[in-house]
Amino acid sequence: MYLTKFGYMDPASTNPNSGALLSAESVEKSIKEFQAFAGLEQTGQLDEVTLEMMNTPRCGVKDKVGFGTEARKKRYALQGSRWRVRDLTYSIGKYPKGLLKADVDREIAAAFKVWSDATNLTFKPVTGGKVHIEVRFERGEHGDGDPFDGPGGTLAHAYFPIYGGDAHFDDTESWTINSFRGTNLFQVAAHEFGHSLGLSHSDVQSALMAPFYRGYQSSFKLDKDDETAIQSLYGERESRPAPPTVTPTASSSGGTLCADGSIDAIVTMSDKETYVFKGSEYWKLTDNGVATGYPRSISRDWGGLSSNLDAAFTWTNGKTYFFKGGNYWRFTDLTMDADYPKAINKGFAGIPDDIDTAFVWSGNGKIYFFKGRNYWRFDPQQRPPVKSTYPKPISNWEGLPNYIDDALQYSNGYTYFFKDGQYYRFNDRAFRVDTASPDFPRPVGYWWFGCPASGNQIAPNVHNNKGDVPPSSMGDVMEDIFDAGE
Repeated sequence: MYLTKFGYMDPASTNPNSGALLSAESVEKSIKEFQAFAGLEQTGQLDEVTLEMMNTPRCGVKDKVGFGTEARKKRYALQGSRWRVRDLTYSIGKYPKGLLKADVDREIAAAFKVWSDATNLTFKPVTGGKVHIEVRFERGEHGDGDPFDGPGGTLAHAYFPIYGGDAHFDDTESWTINSFRGTNLFQVAAHEFGHSLGLSHSDVQSALMAPFYRGYQSSFKLDKDDETAIQSLYGERESRPAPPTVTPTASSSGGTLCADGSIDAIVTMSDKETYVFKGSEYWKLTDNGVATGYPRSISRDWGGLSSNLDAAFTWTNGKTYFFKGGNYWRFTDLTMDADYPKAINKGFAGIPDDIDTAFVWSGNGKIYFFKGRNYWRFDPQQRPPVKSTYPKPISNWEGLPNYIDDALQYSNGYTYFFKDGQYYRFNDRAFRVDTASPDFPRPVGYWWFGCPASGNQIAPNVHNNKGDVPPSSMGDVMEDIFDAGE
């Protein structure tokens, strides 16, 4: 049954109603094929090592798709099954028991990011409507004719794009995060999403797409075999907008941004373009600095929007929200929606006026507002949207100063915080300011706006601001950010 389930034997040969004879030779041949795939000595016998491997927790997808074919030799383009679009959506239709919803959201997003880092694919979480990939945690028979078998055994299974791409996880497993106990959610999810994108199993034992669960790996890196496989379907990853890490050109059009790198607001729109706002002007950013023809007038291009903004963010509905004083504006692309501006206390109850920063955090998909030394978390799906336990001190965000100018969630998985012409790169998975050389904060002008490398534009400011409160412990931070039951 095992050999049949995972593609090593013809199902007809094990069906008692088919009249087919099950020969010792065919069984031995199938066992050898399994042993070869699992990296074992090909004895053709159900020896102890082979039985142990067969009892190892694993993915429920077949190792050989299409009995009697040479599909394994062309697994990278399995049945021509791949998505024909680059920008994919996903939703988590049913969450597991025993883990916080926010933690699951973060791990699933990280698992998709494994593949977007190697290709030009993008993955966007949505909460309703039709999606490309639905993720569900189920038990036993769950409607697809492929029931789960309880703890151990089959951990999860996923469907190739031609069959819809959905991924199902056995909710009887003890799913864990960053722990050697239980079954690591991130690693299994990353494997299953490989199937959702069109990859079959690999006989390279170090590959993510090998079918057997190897246990928690504290340091994860995509194997070259996996990278070659996914790129054969979707091509290599092209350069995408990211904060420049190379020496910018001296022909930057940053203008006043080079003289003074402090900003009012920075936001990435639904079309992936990033804009910086300061005073009555705004700039569009490119890979190497500022786009030609900028700065431009806010009032001329953003009809109805005020100058000297406080903050901005783009929500999952594709709308961009701008804040100033006690009001906020909502824009669709560069066009203001009807009946704006509106009072902050009407659309964002529980959030104070005159905020410093607003951004959507990748850690849980919630909206965060910073003001002075405090921050508020806003959840539109929660009533009230701001819990009574807020505000909380910014010192919970390890390594960040108070009185932030603005923040931006970027496509590379980091959140960037800006203050007084400097910026901090915040590692959303480790939940602290990132460690790199040179240290953070770094000058915004040189690294973001393409300003010439001179004076303090190249040397990072290593001094903290006066009055900053030492950060609390990581345990306190995670308790503050992920409240129990969410």
